[in-house]
Amino acid sequence: MKIYNTLTRKKEEFVPIEEGKVSMYVCGPTVYNYIHIGNARPMIVFDTVRRYFEYKGYDVRYVSNFTDVDDKIIKEANEEGVSAQEIAEKYIAECQKDMQGMNVKPATVHPRATQEIDGMIDMISTLIEKGHAYNADGTVYFRTRSFPEYGKLSKKNIDDLEAGHRSIKVTGEEGKEDPLDFVLWKPKKEGEPFWPSPWGDGRPGWHIECSVMSKKYLGETIDIHAGGEDLIFPHHENEIAQSESCSGKPFAHYWMHNAFLNINGIKMSKSLGNFLTVRGISEHYDLQVLRLFMLSAHYRSPLNYNAELMQASAAGLERIRTAYGRLEEMNPAGMPADLQDGEQEKLDGIRAHIAKFENAMEDDFNTASALSAIFELIKDANINVQSTSSAKLRDAYIKAIDSLCSVMGIIPLKKEEMLDDEIAALIEERNAARKAKNFARADEIRDTLAAKGITLKDTREGTKWSRT
Repeated sequence: MKIYNTLTRKKEEFVPIEEGKVSMYVCGPTVYNYIHIGNARPMIVFDTVRRYFEYKGYDVRYVSNFTDVDDKIIKEANEEGVSAQEIAEKYIAECQKDMQGMNVKPATVHPRATQEIDGMIDMISTLIEKGHAYNADGTVYFRTRSFPEYGKLSKKNIDDLEAGHRSIKVTGEEGKEDPLDFVLWKPKKEGEPFWPSPWGDGRPGWHIECSVMSKKYLGETIDIHAGGEDLIFPHHENEIAQSESCSGKPFAHYWMHNAFLNINGIKMSKSLGNFLTVRGISEHYDLQVLRLFMLSAHYRSPLNYNAELMQASAAGLERIRTAYGRLEEMNPAGMPADLQDGEQEKLDGIRAHIAKFENAMEDDFNTASALSAIFELIKDANINVQSTSSAKLRDAYIKAIDSLCSVMGIIPLKKEEMLDDEIAALIEERNAARKAKNFARADEIRDTLAAKGITLKDTREGTKWSRT
């Protein structure tokens, strides 16, 4: 199995630290709003990587954090007049709903930054003791030049970075020894959450959080560290510097990064009005469509979201589910038990599709080619399995489709269709819940209907619904 390692800029044979086991850390979202489509790409991509390792028999320990203390969370909390903890709790719950909709498996551990403060204080103290960090009036900085290999992941030259920072004067950073030094601990401000520390009340910097959570749940050296390519610098570069300065050991053997995602060829941003949340997409598409779309390109290739590509993914999902449903509806009791003439060759064809799928996944997780193998398998199933075929052939196709779709996180079974009167009853219950100010139940009903392909629209004339 070959993985493209951002650290070396080449594909390398995957050799785990411990035979039969894989340790993975994937940077998770900052929970201040509903997750957006850019957050969804690494979630889906690295969930699929994990699933393939498990398919190959590895025991995978998969850790993905929630950043639940951050300037954006504090800003949202102040605007809503609630605590930062309330904002974080709300959007962690909403993120988990969206992850479930995308069929992203829960991590082995989902650590939260605010629950790991003691470990952060310990690591910062060690870095100070080793001369890699210093306290400047309550702000603790990492001494970037104390780590000779700084820039090895991003391939940035520290002297070039220094030149770019010389003219920059940042308020509150006068205590820095060097403009490139980055924050490990910041002193408290009025209205912000804080924790006691040897350097005064305050809160951790962003970079130290992931280093500590990775170390606690996976160890000082891990197999794979992953995330979006926007995290290569400075976040992952800084993680390496502080982790390796603390432990004296390599932080991660393989670094994986997914490419950016654009909307209709343009970078997503709120100011451009093309900011898409997963929750918003779920009102128009089954999130299995979004998952199939995300896997239709190689994870290191830029991906462009538009209506045409989503419709193509919706059609692809329908092809899989229609073929699988047809096989499921066949009654094996009414089919010949033994293989019929020519069916051994068809079984060999199934194995060839599986081999093509595995070869694609083992070449740096080429999900686009892997999906191609699945669609070829589907095409063969439609042609080769009829009522006169043997039950063994039918079962072999079902097992193969199940197995390969499971790696992709695609559910081949069609959702159970809701009857119109069932929908009407749920809408009536939702309206009653809203009137009683039971908004949690109202939202739950909306989510239930969305998951079954029913979109609601609240109008002056009442709630209208349509099938997506």
